[in-house]
Amino acid sequence: MMGVTGFQLDGMRAARGVAHGFFARTGGVSQGLYEGLNCGLGSNDDRAAVLENRRRAAERLGVAGDNLVTLYQVHSPDVVTVTEPWAPGDGPKADGMVTRTKGFALGVLAADCTPILFADGEAGIIGACHAGWKGALAGVADATVAAMEALGASRQRIIAAIGPTIRQICYEVGAEFRDRFVADAPGNAEWFRPGRAAGKFHFDLPGYLTRRLEKTGIAGIEDCEICTYSDSRFFSYRRTTHRGESDYGRNLSAIVLTP
Repeated sequence: MMGVTGFQLDGMRAARGVAHGFFARTGGVSQGLYEGLNCGLGSNDDRAAVLENRRRAAERLGVAGDNLVTLYQVHSPDVVTVTEPWAPGDGPKADGMVTRTKGFALGVLAADCTPILFADGEAGIIGACHAGWKGALAGVADATVAAMEALGASRQRIIAAIGPTIRQICYEVGAEFRDRFVADAPGNAEWFRPGRAAGKFHFDLPGYLTRRLEKTGIAGIEDCEICTYSDSRFFSYRRTTHRGESDYGRNLSAIVLTP
């Protein structure tokens, strides 16, 4: 049996008392469209298979499967503070979470949207958020930093790690999409470049998020620079759509304060 594959970033790995992983599809039990480590209970995959995949990922992080918590993600800027785990599938509607409690993992699910993990190892406070374009524009990354700060973290110590996400070369959007960002701030035009067809543009979602995080004044930002669309080791909503497939799996990114 192949082991579960989880990527780590060096700066986050150096944070004291923190374990994290950006998980690929390798090592899961799901079959068919979901082959591999599909961790999304919102997919139409067999629930037992998804729970086993989540258990395997949690085990890789050193926690029990029941101690991996994920949200009911709604593309919002909303962030919750977590003090105890909830049952799989019973998470609150939000797209970011923070905690100072050890022993359970904060997990976000994505299949082209951007997962971001956060840590202030000195304060013992972590966070995670799911940032699609709606949540990114609404400020979910900024809100996660603010929620960590409210728990006692220092912006000058927080490290953020950007995981596998769709990259600019694969993320084509229409003019109305670009106009929405430029209307919010004219400088946002820099995150778009012309597409091949008239009225089409390519959007740099992780670049946009990186700039927003830089403005929060946190200590550092890392990016794994992996594209979920072009790298078949990861699930991709857009790739699934272009292939005419009926559903898709979700990639897990998770972080835990180790006991």
